[in-house]
Amino acid sequence: MIESPYWWTTVGGLWSDAGTAPPALAGTKCDVAIVGGGYTGLSAARTLARAGASVLVLERERAGWGASSRNGGQVLTGLKVEPAALVARYGESRARALFEVSLESIAVLESLITSEAIECDYETSGHLLAACKPSHFAAFRDEQALLSRTFNHRVELVSRDDQRAELGSDLYHGLMIDERSRGINPARYVAGLAAAARRAGATLVEGAAVGRVAPRGARWSVATSCGDVDAGDVLMATNGYTDDAAPELRRRLIPIGSYIIVTAPLDAPLANALLPRRRMAFDSKHFLYYFRLTPDRRLLFGGRAEFSRPDAGTTRRAAAILERGMAEVFPDLHGTRVEFAWGGNVAFTRDQMPHAGRLKGAYYAAGYCGHGVAMATYLGALVARRLGGEAVSHPLLDDSSDGFAAIPFYRGDPWFLPLAGAYYRVLDLIQ
Repeated sequence: MIESPYWWTTVGGLWSDAGTAPPALAGTKCDVAIVGGGYTGLSAARTLARAGASVLVLERERAGWGASSRNGGQVLTGLKVEPAALVARYGESRARALFEVSLESIAVLESLITSEAIECDYETSGHLLAACKPSHFAAFRDEQALLSRTFNHRVELVSRDDQRAELGSDLYHGLMIDERSRGINPARYVAGLAAAARRAGATLVEGAAVGRVAPRGARWSVATSCGDVDAGDVLMATNGYTDDAAPELRRRLIPIGSYIIVTAPLDAPLANALLPRRRMAFDSKHFLYYFRLTPDRRLLFGGRAEFSRPDAGTTRRAAAILERGMAEVFPDLHGTRVEFAWGGNVAFTRDQMPHAGRLKGAYYAAGYCGHGVAMATYLGALVARRLGGEAVSHPLLDDSSDGFAAIPFYRGDPWFLPLAGAYYRVLDLIQ
């Protein structure tokens, strides 16, 4: 079993260990330094460079090495906060605006892919949400009505008796289908986005770890492993990999491990029976599973198998948990060889909403809560427009100079994750 992302094998070794040494950066000046070379940072770099700014993207590893090439490639409608909770928290008008942002982010993603001619196996297959209990399917009916009435968003319900047309499993108790979700090869997409940022004029430096970001007069000093950079503005685009270089932002983001396994290629009849319409799929548990087919007919199967940070030990434990889960969902896959297993960090916020804005003078965009492919691309470009001087007003842009709320008694070490995991396991039993 290979303990690195399957997606990396589809981009010609872009994320291999081999590479050229990063350049010396001491004395470098730029209009904007962007810390983090994932979707957020690269989208922002492209936007700023197209507007004429000199942009330097500083990436500790390789472009897209983190969540941007490790995710499941599901581009989903909606936000982490469910529609009913959005309405209860914000009222109908603001909830509707926030939900529309999720659809707009997908439209922006599609436009970018088209305009930059990015080959990334983009699929318009929609998604299915599988009910783990009969009560969950009953709740789907309420959600369907709410989505139609308040959000003008259409979804379809499929009963347990009919679900085999959509999902080759008898474990679940009915489905909710949303045709507007999409699928993507995340590594091919982020590679294409990096190329687009470079074409626009941005400079991307890989292997440049940022240790400190500090104001210096009206500008910023960015200390990197390759020397200090002098920047007019700074954008922190580190999301689930935020460290002590941005301590205030780190207090606001909880990195949670998400894990994925990928099987060997499946025979066409078996693959077609598992997901006949190749939809992105996930279930209704708190400790959810998500799954899809890859273009070469492998099953990708992921989930929050452990509420811990990914490392070699947790990845192997999580892979074993996911393999058992995969066989539970799809008994026909019992004994199927798993060829890839990996993990990565997903950044959660206290309110489970994405945020962008300015914190202690530095710009940021982060907190996608597992819905980051389109939203990170979208918010990266949006915060770049504000950074460039445009008067942008938006529901996800924080206007306070103090940013969004920090998590009390938290400094960036998520000691409470095992407790949270236990809590959600109990909820899955009783709800």
